[in-house]
Amino acid sequence: MQQNPFNRPTNQPDSYKTLIVFRKSECVYDITFYFVSRFLERSHDRTVDQMQQAARSGKQNIVEGYSDAEGSTEIEHKLTVIAKGSLEELKEDYKDYLRNHGLEIWGPQHPKYRMAQPLCRRINDSTWYRRQIEGRCAEEIANIALIVIHQTLAMLRGLIDYQNRKFLEEGGIKEQRYKARVDWRNGKR
Repeated sequence: MQQNPFNRPTNQPDSYKTLIVFRKSECVYDITFYFVSRFLERSHDRTVDQMQQAARSGKQNIVEGYSDAEGSTEIEHKLTVIAKGSLEELKEDYKDYLRNHGLEIWGPQHPKYRMAQPLCRRINDSTWYRRQIEGRCAEEIANIALIVIHQTLAMLRGLIDYQNRKFLEEGGIKEQRYKARVDWRNGKR
């Protein structure tokens, strides 16, 4: 059963927290924070800031896009695309780390990938990931991060497709407001 990353509850403060894609991006951020704190030297490596900012941008742009959706479908779409771009960048940073440190990138046929991937698909709780990665080696954490990033990117691609379809069907906020105003003027209230 595929999870729906864009259920949109209404009239709830912080309702973006109910989005699976947000919770998954929070997992990516927490894994990345732990990884760079443990395996990268902050004083000599710009990658620390780059990776943390890419993970943060992925999560925060989902929040901002969701929050701005009430006022602008264009901004919502743009921020969702930015979130996707940030996570694509982070994915490459993890791959670079693994490659440059002579570590293995788990492919879909790797036994650890085959064990971790379905588990990561089901779990969207950053607390669980923080417990699971503690004390693991860089190769395992980076590959777990890659699995979760791939899953989050798939959800973001689905969200972008959904936003595009919704725009084609309903138009943007300006169009919707204009139509409502015309209907009101014509007594269709």
